[in-house]
Amino acid sequence: MHGIGTEILDLGKSLKAAAEPGSAMPPQAKAEEGGFLLPAVEDPAAFCKANFGVGYGIDNHQELKFAKGTTTLAFKFDHGIIVAVDSRSTQGAYVASGTVKKVIEINPYLLGTMAGGAADCSFWERNLGIQCRLYELRHKERISVAAASKLLANTVMQYRGYGLSMGTMITGWDKTGPQLYYVDNDGMRLKGDLFSVGSGSTYAYGVLDANYRKDLSAEDAIELGRRAIYHATHRDAYSGGVINVYHVQEQGWVKVFSGDCVDLHYKYQEEKVTRMVM
Repeated sequence: MHGIGTEILDLGKSLKAAAEPGSAMPPQAKAEEGGFLLPAVEDPAAFCKANFGVGYGIDNHQELKFAKGTTTLAFKFDHGIIVAVDSRSTQGAYVASGTVKKVIEINPYLLGTMAGGAADCSFWERNLGIQCRLYELRHKERISVAAASKLLANTVMQYRGYGLSMGTMITGWDKTGPQLYYVDNDGMRLKGDLFSVGSGSTYAYGVLDANYRKDLSAEDAIELGRRAIYHATHRDAYSGGVINVYHVQEQGWVKVFSGDCVDLHYKYQEEKVTRMVM
């Protein structure tokens, strides 16, 4: 069975195109004639089995580990909904990007968050945007948050067991007021007032549990979301980068803050020192 090596770099190489003119094509090249692009290794089936597992909790044997990390949160309060996220994308211990946009702006009244596989979340939430627009054209009214989250849950349910990795929140304002739903790759859909998703969510929950109230002012709610994400980035190595905060209101969502977590670290440290001196 093949482990990870330089062969993995040749996954997208066409063996049929590489075959010498007049020479016999290997079995993998013949398979390409049927529309399948196979790994350029001796035994594609064994290679895929060793390196790529499918299914949450049953892929520990694979050589290629899909390690993920992020922190996202959203909560309802008297003046709408606060959505706060970090921007770090990781591949295990490797920081792949520090500027990932983890809030998907589905339409002017709907937001979605990303946690899990960036490609899965980004693709299916943008697909959800298409479905929401089609709903508006057919029914001549905006789709509700409940219906939008149900569309996403139904979509990913069709691919259950295919290896999708998604832990998303769908939030917005409709005729019933502010609404917040959690949807994951198994098609599970939960309605709630407060969610945090990702590897740093336990740290964010600690801050939220200690300070969350329904009657927060808009300024205090924004600061709570910002501070919760900051503490998660400080303790969780897989979260970091820029902290983005959105406020969902009756008139639609507004991006209210975007700042580097390092700058916030020094700001909060100065405040802590000042309080100690006083």
